[in-house]
Amino acid sequence: MSDDATRTIFLEGGDEQLELQRYRLRVIDGVDKGTEVSCESARATVGSSPTNDLVLDDPAVSRVHATIEVDDDGYLLTDRSSKNGTFLDGLRLRQIYLDDGTEFRLGNTTIRFELSDETTEVQFSGRERFGGLLGKSREMRQIFAILERVAPTDATVLVEGESGTGKELAADAIHQHSDRSDGPLVVLDCSAIPADLIESELFGHVKGAFTGATGSRKGAFESARGGTLFLDELGELSIDLQPKLLRALEKQQIKPVGSNKTIDTDVRIIAATNRNLFHEVREGNFREDLYYRFAVIRVQLPPLRDRPDDIPLLVEHFLRQANERTGRGDVEVSYRTMEKLKRHRWPGNVRELKNFVERAVLLTQGDNIETRFLNLDQPDTADADEARHDSALPLVDTALAEGIPFKDAKNRLVETFEEEYWSRLLERTDGNVSKAARIAGVHRKSVEYILKKLDLSREDLGIQ
Repeated sequence: MSDDATRTIFLEGGDEQLELQRYRLRVIDGVDKGTEVSCESARATVGSSPTNDLVLDDPAVSRVHATIEVDDDGYLLTDRSSKNGTFLDGLRLRQIYLDDGTEFRLGNTTIRFELSDETTEVQFSGRERFGGLLGKSREMRQIFAILERVAPTDATVLVEGESGTGKELAADAIHQHSDRSDGPLVVLDCSAIPADLIESELFGHVKGAFTGATGSRKGAFESARGGTLFLDELGELSIDLQPKLLRALEKQQIKPVGSNKTIDTDVRIIAATNRNLFHEVREGNFREDLYYRFAVIRVQLPPLRDRPDDIPLLVEHFLRQANERTGRGDVEVSYRTMEKLKRHRWPGNVRELKNFVERAVLLTQGDNIETRFLNLDQPDTADADEARHDSALPLVDTALAEGIPFKDAKNRLVETFEEEYWSRLLERTDGNVSKAARIAGVHRKSVEYILKKLDLSREDLGIQ
């Protein structure tokens, strides 16, 4: 690696600028041979999960197998506690700085790291907060720097990240820092609305458009006029509806269901997904032209396990909130507990951390929150994948034995999970839909749609 591969410049207000050479990750051996990605950000991930920058189909590769992070010393390759390890020259490694042309192996896949002649500049904000998003790590400060520049514009933003990383908080922050902040922020969860209703929810409908349409109704595009429309879980949008959404975005016009009249729109679009939409395009599940229409600005929110330095800041924030809410005002966190929290993998990300702090404050008998209210002995990612695999086997066996098509079998598995999940959650909340929505991290309206789709009632759940 050349001595000038990276250079940090400190700017006014605590901002930083990292100048770095762009690089390419090229698969030179394995089932994905020939696959390559170009990287120009401060962090890239490699693994089998579709949320990674380099997605591998190698079964010996973990979901998030390794990361490459750029710092003042160069390009740091880190194995993320993968099941089968990361190797260089036959030696298993935890971390190593990469040189141009370095080849390393993940599972049965060999990857070459190649520096390009082009450079790029990565900005890091000096702030530790943007709207409801908190973080002092470089990963989060890079995101803050992007959002600071993008929010005042009308540019379409695609926010990607695992469940619980704060995608809705990012959308809200963008809206609040925009020129449309006085207008509405309308949220539409594409995963929670039945396929036969999603078009009406987006574009509205006129009276008599379909069975049950007893009156005309505005859709999300009209409701968000002058403000922002946030399309959550965009990756769940039906492939059949995607062309209609594309036309609405390109022409800035919509046509309500059952109407021949077009209506001009005036909205800023923000979308979010827990999938890697570029990978979904390659798999044929998402239109390429619609992807590029949304991905004008892409923001990838990192999982909490990849930014442990942010955990103290988040814990203190949630602790203040919980103390104020409960009226205690005296519960703290010890150094030992904080270190345990930093080592936890947090599969539910920031949402799980917040719920833990609130629960610990309520249940603790002393002046410090305790980790006994948290399961710190969770299996690693690979083991968790195997557990999920085992739980699906009975349905898979039935589907194969009965010759059920893949799509139908998948829908049956999802429906079984949804019914079990919401039944248990509503039993736990004694039928309180608002409370269930808060715990699940979705909107009350989305829960109502789901319950209607599953045909679940308080009587069915045995709730008086």
